[in-house]
Amino acid sequence: MHGRMHIDMAVLQGLQDVMAEDYPGLLEAYLDDSEERLRALREALRQCDAGALARTAHSFKGSCSNMGAVGLAQLCLELEQAGREASLDQAATLLRKVELEISVVRVLFRAERRRFA
Repeated sequence: MHGRMHIDMAVLQGLQDVMAEDYPGLLEAYLDDSEERLRALREALRQCDAGALARTAHSFKGSCSNMGAVGLAQLCLELEQAGREASLDQAATLLRKVELEISVVRVLFRAERRRFA
């Protein structure tokens, strides 16, 4: 992960401009959503359901891109590909990286949200 960008601040700035006072709520909704999707990814892996894994990773990738979480979006892309190829060992490794990246993004987004408290 070293040296990889976590958040594209230009994307967040754009969202802030568009969303105005709804911006902190958007951050909150994304954080809730990412927890939900992480649970779904873990469940798909536990059940060895490569199709569900690929689909969940694909939709998660979209929301990460929209929120400027570029490191997470990239990992979701790799996870989606692993799901498509049914490479579940690789998917397990990637999911651990996703979990680490989410923990970083969570801290950054909570700090961002506090700016509007």
